[in-house]
Amino acid sequence: MKIARWQDGAEVGEGFIIGDTAVPFPNGLRVAEVLARGLAGAREVYGRLNHDAGRPLGAVRLLAPLVPAAIRDFVAFEEHVEGVSASVDGKSEVVPEWYEAPTFYFTNPHTVLGPGEPVLPPVTQRLDFELEIAAVIGGPGGSNLSAPEAAGAIFGYTIMNDWSARDIQSREMKVRLGPAKGKDFGTSLGPWIVTADELEPFTDDDGFLALRAEVFVNGELVGEDLVSNMGWTFPELVSYASRNSKVVFGDVLGSGTVGNGGCLGELWGRRGALDPAPLAQGDAVRMVVEGIGELTATVGAAVVGPDVRRARSRNRARIRV
Repeated sequence: MKIARWQDGAEVGEGFIIGDTAVPFPNGLRVAEVLARGLAGAREVYGRLNHDAGRPLGAVRLLAPLVPAAIRDFVAFEEHVEGVSASVDGKSEVVPEWYEAPTFYFTNPHTVLGPGEPVLPPVTQRLDFELEIAAVIGGPGGSNLSAPEAAGAIFGYTIMNDWSARDIQSREMKVRLGPAKGKDFGTSLGPWIVTADELEPFTDDDGFLALRAEVFVNGELVGEDLVSNMGWTFPELVSYASRNSKVVFGDVLGSGTVGNGGCLGELWGRRGALDPAPLAQGDAVRMVVEGIGELTATVGAAVVGPDVRRARSRNRARIRV
């Protein structure tokens, strides 16, 4: 099953994509409500569809397939870590701590972009994409889930583009916090959520999704990798996210960027130069993941934000009580 949201004139539709048709959920149900029911509940909803209410997919504009409750973004590909560290931190390495547990950060659920929606970056000299696959949580979720329990909490998967301003990211992470403003201006999700059962045939003997992932810039292949090159399986990522915490329906958990050119920053680090060039206004990025589909976007004009004042010096005169 494929779950999606779409714009149809002035209306927002939510439902299933069946072939080339967008079929709305019955009784005005929304994606969030279907996610809350879990996979079994989604199958029940599917069985009550009015197929005659469907619209040709070409007649609607796809939106991000959900409004996330939260977005966690992991860094689960060793090759990406090794390459991108040189361009962001100035040193190519995989620190020993990376192997100990799957690290993630929280990013902004309020700046999610849908398929074909342009990204409007901050002023940056090093705009980058990041090709990722994201798991979407459904059902009751939970806390301190084991990996098998976490597997049951995964409703499905979508493609994720974690847009990144590498120069801003590099500066702010020198403060040993972040990433923040180097990332939170836009995250693209789509084109839909493919339910977990649809991707079971791609699962290898170790529990990894052996999906081919590719990214193209202006029609030229820049990176390609297998999702099964992750250091941890998706259930292990979900389990870790729930550790002493909680995952709920609508949570999105990104895999982190695939290796072998899954982002420009990795290639810059390996080549010691901005090759290929950073993204610029008008560039088109297309991501294709086997079994899921493709997610496209163009780069729009940079947005100039308010001025940022430097910190007050600690050496200035202070009145102490």
